[in-house]
Amino acid sequence: MPSGPWDAITDVPGVLVGCTTLVEGDDVRTGVTVVRPHDGDIGREPYFAGSDVLNGNGEVTGLAWVRESGMLTTPVAITNTHSVGVVRDAICGLGTLGEDRWSLPVVGETYDGVLNDIGGQHVTAEHLRAAFESAASGPVAQGCVGGGTGMICHGFKGGTGTASRVVPDEDGGFTVGVLVQANHGRRDRLRVEGVDVGSRIGPDVVPVPPRGTPGAGSIVVVVATDAPLLPGQCDRLARRASLGIGRTGGLGEHSSGDFTVAFATGNRGMSSDKGGRHGLTHAVTMLGHDAMNPLFAAVVEATEAAIVGALLAAETMTGRGGTTVHALPHDLLGAALQGGGPPGSA
Repeated sequence: MPSGPWDAITDVPGVLVGCTTLVEGDDVRTGVTVVRPHDGDIGREPYFAGSDVLNGNGEVTGLAWVRESGMLTTPVAITNTHSVGVVRDAICGLGTLGEDRWSLPVVGETYDGVLNDIGGQHVTAEHLRAAFESAASGPVAQGCVGGGTGMICHGFKGGTGTASRVVPDEDGGFTVGVLVQANHGRRDRLRVEGVDVGSRIGPDVVPVPPRGTPGAGSIVVVVATDAPLLPGQCDRLARRASLGIGRTGGLGEHSSGDFTVAFATGNRGMSSDKGGRHGLTHAVTMLGHDAMNPLFAAVVEATEAAIVGALLAAETMTGRGGTTVHALPHDLLGAALQGGGPPGSA
């Protein structure tokens, strides 16, 4: 399917992305990424949403309420494992509606402790606020930025990736956008467009960083669409993101946390105020179930493309303890995709 104009989650109208990147000294390689569903107060004007978990060795706060209510009522933030708490608390502090405001923020994590002094908890509330305030439409920075700064994907430098797909006009012309924080996968399982890239660019050619159990790591996927979906349909869309992870060789290993949050912007104006301007009921629109297949295809393609985008945009990085994680070499990838391996390989 074709992509939107920016090939990013921001191709879904109204969706904004911002990030704060921390690269300091020898040991700090981290940050935070924020997806704002719209430029208003998502707490007062929520969207229908859903989620899915491929393997649960990780954390996304607030998912219990997303599942219970079928609503997304906060921005979605992604950071490192040990900074989830401060980012969650900082989102609670963003509201300006008085002391009666409550929030259950949605904050995901992946582990960047190979390159980053994760125990130092260098992400602060100010960093979250800066990411939130800088969130904008348009092109989205990828690779070693925001929460993806210190991440590793399939033994190469990973990080933040994004992509979008637009379904045909006869199927509604809807846009599906995906943003990933890719920190998962084994080198030997990496596939790009179905080609066994990982085994063709093995650790004898590009070293694999030390990280304990092969395949350890996680991925958080945020899916947005302008289709008018109900919560159960958002769950179904989120579930298909795992097929995009699988296309690139991710298996949801035991030590991986693979989470997807999906929201749909096709029904706006559902005020959360009891007895507000919309009264006690909301008139909503629902896409027919038999029209979901093009969206499923779109989210699979966009998730795969976002993971590859993170790999292509990331740059070689040296961090904590002098550890270096190498980027995926574009020339070797090109050779592998054309059926060959790196120079001198079998």
